[in-house]
Amino acid sequence: MREHDQRSFRMADTNRSSPPALEPLGSSRLSRVLLAVCRVTVGLLWIQNLSWKQPPGFGNKSDPPQDLYAWTLKGVDNEVFAPWAWLVEHVIIPNFAVFAWGAFAIEACLGAFLLVGLATRLWALVGLVQTTAITFSVLNTPNEWFWSYFLMYAVHLALLATAAGRAYGVDGALRPLWRQRGGRLSRVLLAAS
Repeated sequence: MREHDQRSFRMADTNRSSPPALEPLGSSRLSRVLLAVCRVTVGLLWIQNLSWKQPPGFGNKSDPPQDLYAWTLKGVDNEVFAPWAWLVEHVIIPNFAVFAWGAFAIEACLGAFLLVGLATRLWALVGLVQTTAITFSVLNTPNEWFWSYFLMYAVHLALLATAAGRAYGVDGALRPLWRQRGGRLSRVLLAAS
């Protein structure tokens, strides 16, 4: 190749525009505020959802059944997924107190951890699992708006994908400390956040 051609080739190569760098999600203040609002709203949804789970009986002692117990029975009466209906009928209902306290604790923790933005990715996964249990129980119940369950999936996926606790949450405040400390617990917390 002649020297002039080589020089032209090098100039053309350096003049090529590189692809634009992708901006991280939540890089603007508005995005971070909106992520935090979404996370807090979902946390409040889970906390408010506790209002109809009345310990210690959770509606099991009422005639007719009410609250959580009545909705649990719908998992059998309005079958969505046969194996789930079998599990509800043969495992959950006979052990209802254990199930009810477990659901209450999980949803209380979901609300609290999402509200403050701690271990947000982990709790978004827990929210997906809890949403699945609720969906399998009541999706086919008459007069239920099935889109509400798909919206719950979508919002938990968004919290997971964006690590929303890093936006004005405890995750964002503590991640530099966890990264600096190292160790197994810090690695787990980094992954969960």
